[in-house]
Amino acid sequence: MDSDEASKRPGTRVFKKSSPNGKITVYLGKRDFVDHITHVDPIDGVVLVDTDFVKDHKVFGHVLAAFVYGREDLDVLGISFRKDLYLASEQIYPTEGESKRPLTRLQERLIRKLGPDAHPFFFELPPHCPASVTLQPSPGDTGKPCGVNYELKAYVADSVDEKAHKRNSVRLAIRKIMYAPSRQGEQPSVEVSKDFMMSPNKLHLEASLDKELYSHGETIAVNVHIANNSNRNVKKIKVSVRQFADICLFSTAQYKCTVAEIESEEGCPIGPGFTLSKVYYLRPLLANNTNKRGLALDGQLKHEDTNLAFFNYVRISLNFALANYSVLNNVSF
Repeated sequence: MDSDEASKRPGTRVFKKSSPNGKITVYLGKRDFVDHITHVDPIDGVVLVDTDFVKDHKVFGHVLAAFVYGREDLDVLGISFRKDLYLASEQIYPTEGESKRPLTRLQERLIRKLGPDAHPFFFELPPHCPASVTLQPSPGDTGKPCGVNYELKAYVADSVDEKAHKRNSVRLAIRKIMYAPSRQGEQPSVEVSKDFMMSPNKLHLEASLDKELYSHGETIAVNVHIANNSNRNVKKIKVSVRQFADICLFSTAQYKCTVAEIESEEGCPIGPGFTLSKVYYLRPLLANNTNKRGLALDGQLKHEDTNLAFFNYVRISLNFALANYSVLNNVSF
């Protein structure tokens, strides 16, 4: 195998971070871990330990998932605006007995390169843990944004419960992301009819999408067909993509936000007895929604861009002379 082929093999990129004193260093092959419904990608890597510094102390690792729902500077009387959802800890150095778990290819290569002071670690997230998500803060907000955050930490201590000193610890933000199936489901479509007072017939609206799942930044094609059998005129058509987020604290609240929208009067007014068939194109992008506070985003890593979180809906609104009429159609991306 030539060098070009070797550089393209998976697992060649490694994330590295050292403690402030440089005595322990964490190596990870990736920082995004996918929830495949039945299982979650394992978190595997190695910690390079300066044994002369650690001496009789130990090195522990832990993974923490936390829901942050308030700014840290608002904490009063010892009340913390966060809730720990999941915590796993293990002793990395010195190794406790023989590990029954085989080393991954990445761990084997790192240990071969770094030497005997490199020690492997392995964590598994349970499938029921939520995906990483961040609520977009206002421009003036400071501190960590609200949302579900995951963190991997390695630290030097005498016991797993001992508070780690910042000098002797490494903290890495990681993300748990949802799996999107490669096979498309049924094409989403909906048909609805609207009655009007003093009108003998109904207005009929059909809407469909070109597919069920979309990648971030992909254009959504919405096929709209209107058959106006009523005695009203359709003056305007508005198509929008709206994000719905359910946030559970003391009670469940649902937040909705429009992330893409188009209004059109082309082909209007649609008078009684007339029809209209047209395709509308929308492209939801975070870049067009940066000022909307509370918008749900994929979990964010430092110095990396993120995207709109999934679970969105297409909304089609028809404007009449006397009333508005809308329909929702499910779409995920």
